[in-house]
Amino acid sequence: MDNRNSGRKQNGLVKTAIVGVVAGLLGGGVSYVALDQINNANINNDAQTTITSNSAKTSEKSAKTSGTMTPAYNDVKGAVVSVINLKRQSNTSSNSLFDIFGEGQDDDNGKSKGKLQTYSEGSGVIYMKSGNKGYIVTNNHVVSGSDKVQVMLSNGKTVNAKIVGTDATTDLAVLAIDAGYVTQTAEFGDSKSLQAGQTVIAVGSPLGSEYASTVTQGIISAPARSLTSSSGNQQTVIQTDAAINPGNSGGALVNSAGQVIGINSMKLSQSSDGTSVEGMGFAIPSNEVVNIVNQLVKKGKIVRPQLGVKVIALQGIPSSYRKNLNIKSNLKSGIYVASVNKNSAAAAAGMKTGDVIIKVDYKSVSDVASLHTILYNHKIGDTVTLTVNRSGKELDLHAKLEAN
Repeated sequence: MDNRNSGRKQNGLVKTAIVGVVAGLLGGGVSYVALDQINNANINNDAQTTITSNSAKTSEKSAKTSGTMTPAYNDVKGAVVSVINLKRQSNTSSNSLFDIFGEGQDDDNGKSKGKLQTYSEGSGVIYMKSGNKGYIVTNNHVVSGSDKVQVMLSNGKTVNAKIVGTDATTDLAVLAIDAGYVTQTAEFGDSKSLQAGQTVIAVGSPLGSEYASTVTQGIISAPARSLTSSSGNQQTVIQTDAAINPGNSGGALVNSAGQVIGINSMKLSQSSDGTSVEGMGFAIPSNEVVNIVNQLVKKGKIVRPQLGVKVIALQGIPSSYRKNLNIKSNLKSGIYVASVNKNSAAAAAGMKTGDVIIKVDYKSVSDVASLHTILYNHKIGDTVTLTVNRSGKELDLHAKLEAN
């Protein structure tokens, strides 16, 4: 995995290295940089999930009290699997550990070049059984670049899996296996009901399938934390102090009711000065997961409308940081436009750097998640009304949404 320190101190802000948690023999991780946004916003309560007979669903139940987590673990342990990313060995000579110790290279009289080998391992959650297929959600970076994917079930049996669809933006992917192998499916909980201090467990395969079905316990440190990935994607995630290690990627974050309320995706590894950091892991909220996996099962990919801006939510940013971030607005709530892409939908609508988006389609927005929710409910080519505050005055802009 990639443990490079991507952060640096700048203008009084300490950026930190956040790494996708995937265990690999030869690598296979992705790194994230943040925290450009010091935003602890609430996940939008208006998020809607389309439910069909062949769709994941969010439970109406929620759990906010703590207690013994063994029943919760039993509710999901049979649904959590190890995901194995297989790649073909390069035809060129290598310096792998197998070469160094002189083993693993002599099968078939030295004809093993191009043979599939384990590249990395992560985790996954069986969330649905439909027809002759069992559906598994995992992280995109767990299966990225694979030539073949296998799944090791909770009973130790390894089976082949097919990639149904992937989405790099949310770092989610859906796999399918034969339904005959499915003995248990996990239930999604409602992530918008999460509270700081709520007890949770993380279930997955830290360091790979050798430690499959490992469970760790912690709390919700922050129900919604906005991060920006190295590719520039902005995402709202759950922060937890439950131990998450390489190989936990794609595994389940579970509440005391035994419901999956997040898919573990990344962890903060160290600060820019090299200080070791513990107890800061991040998971993709279940409401977002449900929305994405339903689309991936139906279409195999996610096509999103976009404005073409880089933004940061004002809520939760201390006044001392506003000057460092060049935020001149005195508003307490809204979404600050840090930059506008040239020739983008926002640029065509007349949006400018320094504007603060306060409403979309006349609905108030206070965080990046709520902005995304409204935009993603539109189709490419739709026109949205953006109410912005510019130098203390409100004005409406009309943007025709483009594909991402």
